Amino acid sequence: MKLSDELPVDHRLATVYRIGAGLCGVILLVFGLLGFTDQLGFFDTSGSQVAGLSTNGLLSLISVVVGLVLIAGAGIGGNVASMVNMTVGALFLLSGFVHIFILDKGANVLDFGMSNVIFSFVMGLLILTFGMYGRVTGGLPHDNPYWRSRHPEQAAREDAARRSATAEPPRLTGGGVGQTSR
Repeated sequence: MKLSDELPVDHRLATVYRIGAGLCGVILLVFGLLGFTDQLGFFDTSGSQVAGLSTNGLLSLISVVVGLVLIAGAGIGGNVASMVNMTVGALFLLSGFVHIFILDKGANVLDFGMSNVIFSFVMGLLILTFGMYGRVTGGLPHDNPYWRSRHPEQAAREDAARRSATAEPPRLTGGGVGQTSR
């Protein structure tokens, strides 16, 4: 059983995944497009800034591509948006850790500065949070599809109890116990 099969298409969690992916995707897309409008060199590491972040043509291209991936995930929605958010968020965090070690080195081809590292951590945590929302916590409600897939036996017991509680009691028709005929 896959978790991707457990979330109904119209589940309320899908809205959170879509909003997160779309919002973060638009932010990255705008940042990337602003970098292109400044006509920055592709591998330029002179410290050109856009919106307070160091950038070059390569970082602008990566930002546009990742922004479009997030927007596509938002368009598809559901578990796809969640998985895209979690993957991109993890990659942002990884990028922040890698770039903190290569800030003043020749390997810094994306022209990262400390503000970029902080942005990478913040954006990564934000995107990751949107992707993991409703999936991971100790207090998931029992109607949550992720809780149900992790606890199938208890979910089945609760479903059976719910069905028996809502079932209509049998009706007694003439000649039942305790009835007298006149």
